[in-house]
Amino acid sequence: MPSDWELVGRVALAFVLTFAVGFERQIRGGPAGDRTYSLVGMAAAAIAAIAVAKGGANAIAGVVTGVGFIGAALVFRSEGGMLRGITSASAVLATAAVGVVAGAGYPILALAVTGGVLLSLEVRYLPVLRYLDARRYVGSVRDDTEAPGHSVAAGPTVLPTRSGETSASRRLPVAARRPRPTSQPSPRLTLFDGVAARTS
Repeated sequence: MPSDWELVGRVALAFVLTFAVGFERQIRGGPAGDRTYSLVGMAAAAIAAIAVAKGGANAIAGVVTGVGFIGAALVFRSEGGMLRGITSASAVLATAAVGVVAGAGYPILALAVTGGVLLSLEVRYLPVLRYLDARRYVGSVRDDTEAPGHSVAAGPTVLPTRSGETSASRRLPVAARRPRPTSQPSPRLTLFDGVAARTS
């Protein structure tokens, strides 16, 4: 059984790693920040450390259940009907995984997972890797909801990014380029002998 100081070291490592993820979310304007992520990571690490030491691995499943409630609280629908906070909710789940791995005594794996999480969150802002961001290519191909034979309009559309820059390679979504149906004149109702008759 590991000593108390070793368990403290595991929880401390989880704190450092998950605080870094929360710091990234904080500066990017996410609904949760460094305190939330570090608390989730430390709690997951503490539960995992005791669960592994005492042979109660089933307690780790409770971490996933608790994180599900936190993630649901981060997701909300904006005024335009778009869901917001899904990335932060997913990052909370990944943070809990980092805490579990660190608490279970796998520091190298915890470091690798944290690096992957930060890379995924920052890929659109890195000079070279930003070309891997799929949002740059939205509208350049037909999406799954389009009927066969639908042509995609050529030519990039300049859109502002979150940082204020513009990218000529980003395009409008295909749905935004669909022609709107022409409005038909609504039928008029007239009264004839007290009976409503429909005329075109």
